[in-house]
Amino acid sequence: MKSYNSIHGRLFMIFLFSMLGLLLIVSLVYYQRATEQIRDKVSVVAEKNISQTAGLFDLMLKGYDGVTKSLNSNNELMRLLHAQPTAASVAAVNMEHRITDILGVVFYSRNDIVGIHVITDQGTVFSFDRSIRTETMGYVGQPWYSELKQSTGEMKWLGVYPQSLMSSDIDRPVFAFGRQLFDLSSLKPIGLVLIEADASAILSALSNASLAPGSSVMIRGADGKEIIRTKAVKEDMNIIPPDWPGDIKPNTVAVREWNQALVTAARINIAHWTVIGVTPDRELKLEVKETQQFLLTVIIVLVLVATIVATFVSRSFSYPFKRLIQQMKQVELGNFNGKVHVDSYDELNVLVGSFNRMVYQMDELIERIKLASISEKNAQLQALQSQVNPHFLFNTLDMIYWMLDERENDRLGKVILALSQIFRYSSDWEEASRVKLRTELDQLQHYLTIIETRVGGRVQTVIEVEERWLDAEVPKMILQPIVENAVKYGLEPLSRQGILKVYSRQTEDRLEIVVQDNGLGIDEEALSQLSRLLAGTPMLELDPEETNMRRGIGLLNVHRRIRLMYGDHYGIRVESVRNVGTTVIVSFPIPEKEELEA
Repeated sequence: MKSYNSIHGRLFMIFLFSMLGLLLIVSLVYYQRATEQIRDKVSVVAEKNISQTAGLFDLMLKGYDGVTKSLNSNNELMRLLHAQPTAASVAAVNMEHRITDILGVVFYSRNDIVGIHVITDQGTVFSFDRSIRTETMGYVGQPWYSELKQSTGEMKWLGVYPQSLMSSDIDRPVFAFGRQLFDLSSLKPIGLVLIEADASAILSALSNASLAPGSSVMIRGADGKEIIRTKAVKEDMNIIPPDWPGDIKPNTVAVREWNQALVTAARINIAHWTVIGVTPDRELKLEVKETQQFLLTVIIVLVLVATIVATFVSRSFSYPFKRLIQQMKQVELGNFNGKVHVDSYDELNVLVGSFNRMVYQMDELIERIKLASISEKNAQLQALQSQVNPHFLFNTLDMIYWMLDERENDRLGKVILALSQIFRYSSDWEEASRVKLRTELDQLQHYLTIIETRVGGRVQTVIEVEERWLDAEVPKMILQPIVENAVKYGLEPLSRQGILKVYSRQTEDRLEIVVQDNGLGIDEEALSQLSRLLAGTPMLELDPEETNMRRGIGLLNVHRRIRLMYGDHYGIRVESVRNVGTTVIVSFPIPEKEELEA
C-alpha cells in the first residue's frame, strides 16, 4: 500500500495495468485459436499413428504365420514326427537331434523368437528355446493347449503371458501362438506347434500408437478380451465400452472423444484384433506448451519494458525523496556522518537543509556524551587500580623489621630488591594500564621471592604458562592480588607443605590463567557469597557490608578491571573445596595473531 501511494508506484501501476489489459486480450484470442489448430493436428496424427500400428501388426503377424507354415510344410520334419521309434533306441536319439536342428534353423531365422515347441499326438515334446534346458512344464489340461487341439489347422493367436508356457526358466513376458500340424500326405493331424516370441516386440510395435507419455494403447481380441496394453493403469481404458468400435472396415480408423480423452481404433485384419489408443486431454494440452511459453515470454518482456519506462519517467520525481529517506534510515541505525546533497524543488531543498543541520547537531551531542562516558570510565578504572591491597606493603615491612633484628643481611637484600621492583611496577600507571603477560609474570616472580622468604619454604610455587601466550596483553597487576589471597588465606595457615600453581589454558574463544592452591579452601557459604558478587559485581563502589571477607575485595577489584577493559563476558571465576584447595580462573579474549607477533 505504501508503494502504491508513492509517485513512482502510481505511475508504475497505471502503465503496467494498461499494458497487461491489452496483452491479456491479445493472448486469449491467440491462445484459443492456437489450441484449436493444435487439436485438429493432433487428431490427424492420432489417426495416422493408429492406422500405421495396425498395418505394422498385420505385417508382424503375417511373419509369425509364415514361421508356422514353414514348419508344417517341411517334409523331413513331418516324416520324422510321423515315425515314432522306441524311446530308448539310438534312432530315437538321432531323430530328436534332427528335429531340434530343423527347429533351430527356424529359431535363428528371427531374433524375436524365444522358443519353438512341437508336441506330437503321442505326447512327445521337442523344444528349441533360449533357456538352459530344464524339465518341460506340464501342458495337458492347460487352456492354451485345449485351444490348439481344437483348431483345424488355422493359426491360433493365444496372446501375451507373463512367462513361458513350456520352459520353466524363461521368466519374462512372451507372445504365444501356434497351430495344428498335419501330415500332408494323409491330411491327418500328427501334433501341434507352439511358438513363443518376445513380448517386447509386441510392446514396441504397440508404442507407435502413443501420442504422449500419458497415452494408453491396448489390443482387444475378437471376443472383446484384452490381449496386451502399454500401461498397467486401467483408468483411461475403462472409459471405452467393451463392444466399441464394433465392426469397422479394414484400413479405416474410428475416432471418438470420451470423458475428456481422444480415443482412436483400427482393425488388425489377420488376427481379427482391434488396436485402441487413448490420449487424455491433459496429455493433449502438453502440445500447446510451446505456445504457452511463447506467450509467457512476451508477457515477461512487455512487463520488463513497462517497468523500465515507468521507472525512467518517475525517477526525476522520486529520486530526491528517496535520497532523503535513505539518509534518514542511516540516522535511525546510528550513522550520523552522512549528509544529503540534493538540488531539486525549493520546498525539498529547505527540508534537506533542515535535516542536515539536525543530523550535525545530533552528532555533536552524541560525541560529547561519549567523551563524558569515557572520562567517567577512566576515573572508575583509576579508582579501582588504586585499591591494590596495602596489607602486602605492611606485611613486608614487618618482615623486614624482624629480619633486621635477626641480622640476616643476605636474605634481606633479596627481599628489599624484590620489594623495590614491585613498588616500581605497581606505581607506574601513566604509560599504560595493560602490559605483556610476560611482564606480569616477571612481577609475580618478585612477589613470590618475598613470599617464599616469609613462609620459610613451606610454599612451593610452579608457573607453567605456554610460550605462545607470553606476548598477550593483559590488565596490569591482576595476578598478585589473587596469589596474595591464596597464600594468606589458603596456604599460610597450613601445617603441611603448600603448593601454588599458575598455568595457562585455552577454552573455546578465551585465554584463561589459572591460579590453583592446595590450601584450606573456602567454606560453602562464603564461596556462594563470593560467586554471587562476581556474577553481579556493581561497576562503581563496593559496599563493605556486602561481604564479611577481606579476600573478596582483591578478587572483585581484578574482576572489575577485566570487565571494564574487555566486557562482561570475561573476568574471574572461583572454584573451591574446603580442606582441598581453591582454583581462581582469570579469563581474557584470545589475542589476535598480529598482537602476538608485535
